[in-house]
Amino acid sequence: MRCLVWTVSIWMLVGAVVAAPRLVAAEEVVDLELVLLADATGSIDNAEIKFQREGYAAAITDSEVLGAITGGLHGKIALTYVEWGDASSQQVVVPWTVISGPQDAAKIAQVLRATPRLAFGSNAIGSALSKGMELLETNAYKGLRRVIDLSADSANNWNGPPISTVREVITAKGITINGLAILCRDLECGGRPVSYNLEEAFQREIVGGPGAFVVTASDMKSFAAAVKRKLILEIAGVAVQQFAKDGQKQGR
Repeated sequence: MRCLVWTVSIWMLVGAVVAAPRLVAAEEVVDLELVLLADATGSIDNAEIKFQREGYAAAITDSEVLGAITGGLHGKIALTYVEWGDASSQQVVVPWTVISGPQDAAKIAQVLRATPRLAFGSNAIGSALSKGMELLETNAYKGLRRVIDLSADSANNWNGPPISTVREVITAKGITINGLAILCRDLECGGRPVSYNLEEAFQREIVGGPGAFVVTASDMKSFAAAVKRKLILEIAGVAVQQFAKDGQKQGR
C-alpha cells in the first residue's frame, strides 16, 4: 500500500510539472543542464560533507573541466548543486548558475565552501531524483542535453517513492541519470561499505537514459579525481562506448 501511495504521488508530481510549462520565454540556451545530487545522508558526517564539497569545488574550477565547458557549441552550461537526505530533505546549495568561464566556476566553488550542511536523514534516492527532475523542468534554461548526476555510498532507498518509478518517468523525458558510486568514505579504508557490488547496483537500479554511466570513487582520496572525470564526460557528452574502454560501467 505504501509503495502504491508513493507511485501515485510521483505521477501526481509529474502531472503538476507537465501542467506547468518550462519558462520558454526566458530560456537561455546552454550546452547542458546539470543537476548535481550530492549524498548528505546519515552515513556522512560533517567532515565528509566538507570533503565532498571541496572535491566538487576543485573539479568545477579545474582547467580541463572549464575547457570542456568552453569547447561546447554554446560554450556554457547551467548547473545546480543539491544535497539530499531523506524524503523531506533535498536542499539546493548552489542555485542554477551559468558557467562560461573561470569567474563563474569560482563563484560556485565559493558558495560550496561557505554554505553549512543543509540536508539530513536516511537514504531517499527516489526523492532525490524527483527533486532533480523538478529542477530541470522548472528552470529558465534550454540545454542541448539534460543530466541528473547522483552520488551515493549505497543504493538503498529507505523512504520516499521507489527509484524504479521515478527513473522511468525521468528517462521517458530524455533526461540522463548518471551515478558516482563511492565505495568507501573512510580515508584509510581499502574495502567496501556494503556486501553487494555497488557499481552493479547503480547500473541496475539507478542510472538510465541516453549515454548513462557510473563512475567509481574507491575512497575519499580518489573522490575529487572521480568527480573531475565524471564532469568532463558529462559536459563533453562523450559516448558511453568510448568511456567503457576505461573499464567503467555502462548504464542501462
